[in-house]
Amino acid sequence: DALKYLTEAFQSTTEGELDDIIENVIDAVEKQPLSSNMIEQPLVEAAVQECSRAPDEAIENVFNIIGAFDIPRFIYNSERKKFLPLSMTDLPRPSLFGTARDKAELFRERYSILQQRTHRHELFTPSPVDAHPDDSKNKFQLKTVETLLGSPAKVGEVIVLGMITQLKEGKFFLEDPTGVVQLDLSKAISFCCDGISCRPAGGLYTESSFVLAEGWYEDEVFHVNAFGFPPTEPSATTRAFYGNINFFGGPSSTSVKASAKLKQLEEENEDAMFVFVSDVWLDQAEVLEKLHVMFSGYSSAPPTCFFFCGNFSSAPYGKNQIQSLKGSLKALADIICEYPSIHKSSRFVFVPGPEDPGPGSILPRPPLAENITQEFRQLVPFSVFTTNPCRVQYCTQEIIIFREDLVNKMCRNCVRFPSSTMDIPNHFVKTILSQG
Repeated sequence: DALKYLTEAFQSTTEGELDDIIENVIDAVEKQPLSSNMIEQPLVEAAVQECSRAPDEAIENVFNIIGAFDIPRFIYNSERKKFLPLSMTDLPRPSLFGTARDKAELFRERYSILQQRTHRHELFTPSPVDAHPDDSKNKFQLKTVETLLGSPAKVGEVIVLGMITQLKEGKFFLEDPTGVVQLDLSKAISFCCDGISCRPAGGLYTESSFVLAEGWYEDEVFHVNAFGFPPTEPSATTRAFYGNINFFGGPSSTSVKASAKLKQLEEENEDAMFVFVSDVWLDQAEVLEKLHVMFSGYSSAPPTCFFFCGNFSSAPYGKNQIQSLKGSLKALADIICEYPSIHKSSRFVFVPGPEDPGPGSILPRPPLAENITQEFRQLVPFSVFTTNPCRVQYCTQEIIIFREDLVNKMCRNCVRFPSSTMDIPNHFVKTILSQG
């Protein structure tokens, strides 16, 4: 039926256009969530309709706020070598109150993604059969923990990808899906891999971090000479392997990075501007005065969006916190209404902080309760109270906002603190990129 439909659909197509159209249809089919190896007529019809859709017919929102509970969930299927929507698997829906299995699945899924990314890196891809012998010397091969544990003799100079854990007080271990091995980090240095070689570098190595550990194994202990984070990968390279799946979220069925229309809108609107403000203590008169100054300065050229991140109160706890916060938001709304250009043109997004009203220290944090924000939303219609963390999509740009004191927490829990304490921000960014 699918072949018959394609034959009828392409009858009026010229021979010169046929090859390009077939390629576009194949790309569209690959983007569809396949439930089996058989490609049926409804799926082919959807692919043809997507290819024949005029660019102006595509409804693409320029600006979207995506809450943590609206983010699409994909699971990597190793047999089909592609990501599948959670709805096409037998796994349960995400829950704030997960089981022990959910925690194990979280780390197992992250290991799988990092392992694939590492294998795609130039230093870890096998050399061609006809390659020069010197090229093979610059290649590395990943081993598993199971390989070490299964060896009765000393194993020298191996690289293992695994997660740092502390299963016993004061003793660190390396864990992967095949097993766990004790580590000796007394002589270890840190390194990073670029496109040419591996060289010394820093980072914030904490428990549950995935690392590439290089060293030798003897007497049930893996003696680490050097360890580093898995290599990073540009998003364009990742999309070359997985296509234009929309992992980020939002109304678009495909990644906004591939939208020429949104890219054009972004380039045309080069004056678009976001303003981020954090720890906005709305119960402090001095803060409200400074907000007056800020809005006054932007009133002649209103930004696209103001992002206000918590905490929104200087005193995080107390029986009057909720009532006080309602009054503070009302005061902020009154200030915004004093600047008509900003009130009509700008959007306002609120991300709760760790000590704002909510369910303790559980992440992701839900938005501020509706009974707290109702009056503000009535006065400022273009306002969004979202989760922490959340995602922002503007044209082809994708931004993640996470209000948490991550740097302090990671520094306090470092397995090995970086020698260059003046460069902590770069160490932090390197860690996040490598673990993602």
